[in-house]
Amino acid sequence: MEPLGLIAGEGVFPTLVARGARAAGRRVVCTAFAGHAWPDLRDECDEFHWVGVLRLGQWARHLRRAGVREAIMVGRVAKGQIYDRWRYFRYIPDWRGARALWRSRRDHSPMAILGVVMDELGSSGITLIDSTKFCPEHVVTPGVLTRRQPTELQWADIRRGWEICQTVSRLDIGQSIAVVDNDVIAVEAVEGTNAMIDRAGRLCPVGGWTLIKVSNTQQDLRVDVPTVGTTTIEKLAAARAGCLVLEAGKTIILEKPKVLELADRHKIAVVGYGGAEERSS
Repeated sequence: MEPLGLIAGEGVFPTLVARGARAAGRRVVCTAFAGHAWPDLRDECDEFHWVGVLRLGQWARHLRRAGVREAIMVGRVAKGQIYDRWRYFRYIPDWRGARALWRSRRDHSPMAILGVVMDELGSSGITLIDSTKFCPEHVVTPGVLTRRQPTELQWADIRRGWEICQTVSRLDIGQSIAVVDNDVIAVEAVEGTNAMIDRAGRLCPVGGWTLIKVSNTQQDLRVDVPTVGTTTIEKLAAARAGCLVLEAGKTIILEKPKVLELADRHKIAVVGYGGAEERSS
């Protein structure tokens, strides 16, 4: 079978993809973003290279030399670092990276930039494929996923907050909100979900609030899949949250059994939501 390219950022998601691909018989060639990807990812891959975030030509060279024609791009690049004072030194592009930035100069939205990245890789004969292909067991399914059930008040917050969160996502502000007693107490922006959870905990010390996380309304499973993991649950527990709602079919729970067991231990209900039956309830 042909080797699979893995373009990796931070987090455990790249590790799950690498393990799944190797279990399926694919040799994994990884280009990992320096300063973001976890170093132990190297042990899960057959070939491993550190690359710059904006050095697209460097990614393509390593993958082409290994015979890669299909690749998966997963893992976070911390948005907070994009605006720090050292950003121009940390993210120096190569020629192809500079060309991609120039092409996306009129639209800096994540989906527009990722679209340009896909075009650049495509011009090198590398096609990005569905990032969930080798870890379908971690995709969120509809329904309550924990033994812990949402309360009636939390179900009311879910129904009200769902449409609000979809609107926030459609406006490209963020993909998560915190709701309690039908009030939105926090909205995710560039700081990311974990920082928003901390803020919601400070604003709602009585606890019991609900976190709703949706996919981008223009989501492309090749480049943009929201994820939660054990860190998310620990953050929610520390912030006294009572419920976590994820968009079914479009979100990944990293290390799913461990996450759901941890949620039950902290008395946090986890719900896969978004189907027509939930929206009409």
